[in-house]
Amino acid sequence: MYHHVNSDRCSNDLAIFEEHLKYVKNNFKTIFPGEKVTQKSVCLSFDDAYADFYFLIFPLLKKYNLKALLAIPSKYILDDTDETPENRMNFEHNDLFENYQKATFCTYKELKEMKESGLVVFGSHSHSHIDLTQKQVDLDLELRISKEILEEKLNTKIESFVFPFGKYNQDILKEAKKYYQYNFRIGNAIHEDFSGINGAIYRVDGDGLKTADEIFTFKKILNYKIKGLVKRLGKK
Repeated sequence: MYHHVNSDRCSNDLAIFEEHLKYVKNNFKTIFPGEKVTQKSVCLSFDDAYADFYFLIFPLLKKYNLKALLAIPSKYILDDTDETPENRMNFEHNDLFENYQKATFCTYKELKEMKESGLVVFGSHSHSHIDLTQKQVDLDLELRISKEILEEKLNTKIESFVFPFGKYNQDILKEAKKYYQYNFRIGNAIHEDFSGINGAIYRVDGDGLKTADEIFTFKKILNYKIKGLVKRLGKK
């Protein structure tokens, strides 16, 4: 799970991130949700579809021929823009949503280009990018309608949902499963297939890397496996 490169929060340094992708390329096979899983499979997922994904990350995916899932909050996506890349990426993390009319996120034009590459598939990250466990949340808007918007705009099937902030409960998960085959959360645990743990697919946090292989060390992998086991036994 990643968010940015070269941003102030929830981010990676671009140079380190490229080294990280080189490591992934040399040691694993990247897959989309639902594809065959082996011991060397990795599913790369990026949250929020910020503009830097198109300008900085997508070129690296093409360079190393790596697949990725991009989770999109449908409310914040413009059809196109005349804003310069520099202006679009010149906001601090916490200001990106407030300034979405300045195309701080990928546009539909850019998303369509990435889809055509065959390297990026899309999931919904809700419509409004809010904590779905809060009171008076319109779950129909955040789950079903966000899916319909993305499918219509991008002319593609949306089978994955990524819970904003990793926040959900079993009732929300049950509702999400009505519309999505694959439901992702934050969690720093790993598992063997896309059935996940108790119905949710856990992801390892890849933001803030200090080295290219940091999240793949023996100690880290062991910790992720243990956490997965604990979560599976805890039924939560």
